[in-house]
Amino acid sequence: QVQLVESGGGLVQAGGSLRLSCAASGSVSTINTMGWYRQAPGKQRELVADISSGGSTNYADSVKGRFTISRDNAKNTVYLQMNSLKPEDTAVYYCNAHSAVSYGTLRYWGQGTQVTVSS
Repeated sequence: QVQLVESGGGLVQAGGSLRLSCAASGSVSTINTMGWYRQAPGKQRELVADISSGGSTNYADSVKGRFTISRDNAKNTVYLQMNSLKPEDTAVYYCNAHSAVSYGTLRYWGQGTQVTVSS
């Protein structure tokens, strides 16, 4: 089992910045890819960015150049630095971790943290 705890959400004006953190605990040695997803009201959950255990990153087109995902493997923590925030970035942001087990891959989710960007 892996537990994920997010922090860092809040209210910010357009153009501002926030940094999200997600700390993993439990069976952390099984974790490979970690990432951030978001879900706005009335919309499906979507990938924002993810990062492999080796540091390879992947971003949604809508956040490229504005968001940066990083990872501290020693602290079992993944970060999302969000700059130049827009009102359309408003959503609940969820941390995600992929855990490799003998029979496949398990996906774990954090509880979510609200990000609200005012215009």
